[in-house]
Amino acid sequence: MFSNQSNFVGRLALIATFVCFGLATSAISNAPSNLYRKIPASLDGIGKTYMGREIAQVMGWQGAQWLERDEREREERGDLLLRELALKPGMDVMDVGAGTGYYSRRIASLIKPTGTIFAIDVQPEMVEMLNVVAKQPAFANVKPILGTEKSVALADGVADLAIMVDVYHELEFPGEMLASITRALRPGGRVVFVEYRAEDPHVPIKALHKMSEAQIRREAAQNGLIWERTANTLPWQHVVIFKTK
Repeated sequence: MFSNQSNFVGRLALIATFVCFGLATSAISNAPSNLYRKIPASLDGIGKTYMGREIAQVMGWQGAQWLERDEREREERGDLLLRELALKPGMDVMDVGAGTGYYSRRIASLIKPTGTIFAIDVQPEMVEMLNVVAKQPAFANVKPILGTEKSVALADGVADLAIMVDVYHELEFPGEMLASITRALRPGGRVVFVEYRAEDPHVPIKALHKMSEAQIRREAAQNGLIWERTANTLPWQHVVIFKTK
């Protein structure tokens, strides 16, 4: 993801099991097929566009150590992000693309004692890491979920908020996934996109792993989400917040 990214050797990745689970896909699709296009793949893309944006390659579970890097807090200021979310005890939250649980762990402590954090990932190896987290008493309210490329694999109306941190630009089926997220939210629930700012050339991230605010808002509107506000308090990332109808 970094423009000068080196090979990753993850201590958390060592606990992952090499299981080959068949990922089911949802038959439900709210995304018109003409919003997707096949193109020659760029170096960091998958050769498929959505609303004119090439979808980026997924960072594999082998990069787990990067998600837990010591400098992440300084680079991303997660404390400021959590403040923007206005989390309260008792809220139920989806962490979509949770990875190693970097943010799931932090959210878990803020929504105790009755709130649940649904830590969702499509990579079985990442879910294995999340299972290790969930077994710790301090994170008993973390619920790991193996999602699919099109679904968060949750029932309708179970969460108050969904957050995607540096994830949405890698979703292979963004339209279908947003539809699934929206269904899993309660009325008036919020969807929070956290993406590296494409408008800022000084953000040292590869181009396909950035998104402009305008593009985020176009794609969210396609799925009926209502823009609430955009916070630019983080050093490198947008925090773009939407509500469901």
